[in-house]
Amino acid sequence: KKKLKISGRDLASVPLQVFSLDQLQVLEMSPERESCLRYRMELLPQEISHLRNLTCLYVDSNNLKKIPAEIGTLSHLERLTLSNNSLRSLPPEMGALQRLHSLHLANNNLTELPAPLCQLRSLTFLDVSDNKIGTIPSSIRHLEKLETLLLLFNSLENLPKDVCLLRNLCTLWLGNNHLRSLPATFGELVNLDWGYNYCSCNFEGNPLEIPPPEVCSRGPEEIKNYFLSFHKT
Repeated sequence: KKKLKISGRDLASVPLQVFSLDQLQVLEMSPERESCLRYRMELLPQEISHLRNLTCLYVDSNNLKKIPAEIGTLSHLERLTLSNNSLRSLPPEMGALQRLHSLHLANNNLTELPAPLCQLRSLTFLDVSDNKIGTIPSSIRHLEKLETLLLLFNSLENLPKDVCLLRNLCTLWLGNNHLRSLPATFGELVNLDWGYNYCSCNFEGNPLEIPPPEVCSRGPEEIKNYFLSFHKT
């Protein structure tokens, strides 16, 4: 088998037989989204390191409290979904997942953007919404290939100017934070769609004041129109 889905309302652990499937590429242990279920697994076992050919690991909507350091040995991993768990931190070994391009961490208990994420140079999609993150480290500038960054429902009071160095960003969601202003270089994120594409950029739910003139002058004309219409609503 190269793809395996394990399901069950009472799923609390990974069957040991799974770790003998050394050719496994896709392992899914998440309930269907529309089912509103939550599985009971609290620990991803260290034996996950035996599955060296995994490219996709889906463990959403469980009760995970910790990710083992052995996750860093999955050198072929490209997609990892850990949303809707009880994670407070991530192991530094995650920085070794250099093929990882999609990471979902929404709705956990993280309080800051973990440093290991900034080592993932191939990352193009990062979702850390609804974690009460209050700070973003300056090392986020190393995520040079990042195209999608979702930071909704956190506690951000400031957006560091280093975010403006992520020139490949196409989608940036910052809704429902505590932002009052933006860096002067924000307009240099020229790949954002500053038209009326709601899916590209979102600021709703912030006490955002009109950005300084240099923000508008550095970006396309649409950025000024966006903020004018934003403050009318």
